[in-house]
Amino acid sequence: MIVLQLIDVHKVFDEKTIPVYAVNGVNLTIEEGEFVAIVGPSGSGKTTLLNMIGGLDKPSKGTIVINNVKMNELSSRKRTDFRMNHIGFVFQSYNLIPVLSAKENVEFIMQLQGKPLAEREKRTLELLKAVGLEDKINQRPGKLSGGQQQRVAVARALASKPDFILADEPTANLDSVSAENLLAIMEKLNHEEKMTFIFSTHDARVVKKAHRVITLKDGKILKDEILQ
Repeated sequence: MIVLQLIDVHKVFDEKTIPVYAVNGVNLTIEEGEFVAIVGPSGSGKTTLLNMIGGLDKPSKGTIVINNVKMNELSSRKRTDFRMNHIGFVFQSYNLIPVLSAKENVEFIMQLQGKPLAEREKRTLELLKAVGLEDKINQRPGKLSGGQQQRVAVARALASKPDFILADEPTANLDSVSAENLLAIMEKLNHEEKMTFIFSTHDARVVKKAHRVITLKDGKILKDEILQ
């Protein structure tokens, strides 16, 4: 099943002065259960592309389809609601709410979705167990290591039962052991639950684990390789 499709997607900055083509005519299809790494040098368009896929930015031209919905045709409010229910995010900087516990951070998006308390608590405990943090549920982010915080972020990204997870340089701030542990958890979720992961990364460890590697250069897809 196709979860994401990009059709002739462009993003142009400073169109009225000297146009900069951050993304330039990208066509891409991602299917359920893929484990994809988007790579390329700084300035190749990776972050801009992820921001458009995640509905954080709109393309200058082209169409982005998620779950049969054309994202760029939605209003800002509807795009926000859609993003909350269909896309999970894992950021380089964790982006956890510091005054909330691990449990409360994971549960927060389900509160926004209006899920009942019993359902929220059950899923939160299942997710924190899945990422190996069942003994840290009441700890705030400041009491957790970087690797543990990123695992909370993965659990939070899964909480809304999204169509896919966008992971923007998720291992960048982690030591090698924490990075390997995080990738192992993501691999397990991909394998056992068919969760779709789309990474933007410079990390060779992520690329090594990926089943598909898409290389960007100057806003265009240079290579699209199926590895395993």
